[in-house]
Amino acid sequence: MTTIALVDYGMGNRRSVEKALEHVGARVLRTADHEEIAAADGVLVPGVGAFPEAMRRLRAAGLDAVVRERAQAGVPVLGICLGMQLLFESSTEHEGAEGLGLIPGTVTRLDARGAKLPHIGWNEVTFQRTGALTRRLGPTSAFYHVHSFVCRPSDHADVVGTGEYGETFPSIVEHGSVMGAQFHPEKSSRAGLALLGNFTAACATVRA
Repeated sequence: MTTIALVDYGMGNRRSVEKALEHVGARVLRTADHEEIAAADGVLVPGVGAFPEAMRRLRAAGLDAVVRERAQAGVPVLGICLGMQLLFESSTEHEGAEGLGLIPGTVTRLDARGAKLPHIGWNEVTFQRTGALTRRLGPTSAFYHVHSFVCRPSDHADVVGTGEYGETFPSIVEHGSVMGAQFHPEKSSRAGLALLGNFTAACATVRA
């Protein structure tokens, strides 16, 4: 059975993500243990809250280095919601902070053009290309979003899917084995479970 380490640093819907991964057939280790993360077939970084505080917690536990090491080894890493933003180099949220630096680019406030922030609710995501996360999905799927900031990859080729809320924003990104979903797949019904199933399959492929 494919084992996915759900990084537990005290921020994010950890239990609901764990249940969703188990539903698609993964063995889930909700953990902050470096050795357990290093031994897993894949790594999932959840997140709800502020970017600077999340990075502070990851660094305090040494988890930033472990996640980087697994990504550099080619192990699939998925960040969801705030977790996706943490994969990037930096964010302007609050006082600003450096991120994990696994995907070139920055995180800035969503230009909602008069619409309310945070952006909360279902939003159609249009797939720009086929990615590991979007197999058997498309050309569009609806996912549940909750966010005020968006990722801005340096290379547009890293963008797999986009949403619209005032502006067009990256909703799914993939940079090698490092992947991100701006929405909450665990709250996104069948499409969200399908995406998590695709991530689990990608982890199994690497293990094989």
